[in-house]
Amino acid sequence: MLPRQLAKFNRLITNRTYGRLAGHAPWMGIVVHRGRKSRREYRTPVNVHPFADGYRISLDYGPESDWVQNVVAQGGCSLVTRRKTVELVAPQVIQYPEANWAPPAARRILAKVGSGYYLQLRYVD
Repeated sequence: MLPRQLAKFNRLITNRTYGRLAGHAPWMGIVVHRGRKSRREYRTPVNVHPFADGYRISLDYGPESDWVQNVVAQGGCSLVTRRKTVELVAPQVIQYPEANWAPPAARRILAKVGSGYYLQLRYVD
């Protein structure tokens, strides 16, 4: 997993740039969620991987990230990707170190990062 200090840097600096691209590029997205205590809306740029029933999101900083806990607590989120918004439910944090669920290029990156977790969400029925 990536170090927490890098997460702080990314939140303050990198995410501003990444966030502009995230809703447009096929492998990027923006998770729209609410804080567990503040109820404030947050927009978190992420790497997304579609599958038949929804999306999988790589957890580069692990399952303890605030946004992951927010999505799990509220039972889902909105995801902006490829210029559209989809509603997702039934979040599951899954540990899968081999990352076979991800496309080959993403697998190589995830192996270097050492992230063995992803968040799986399903489309609203």
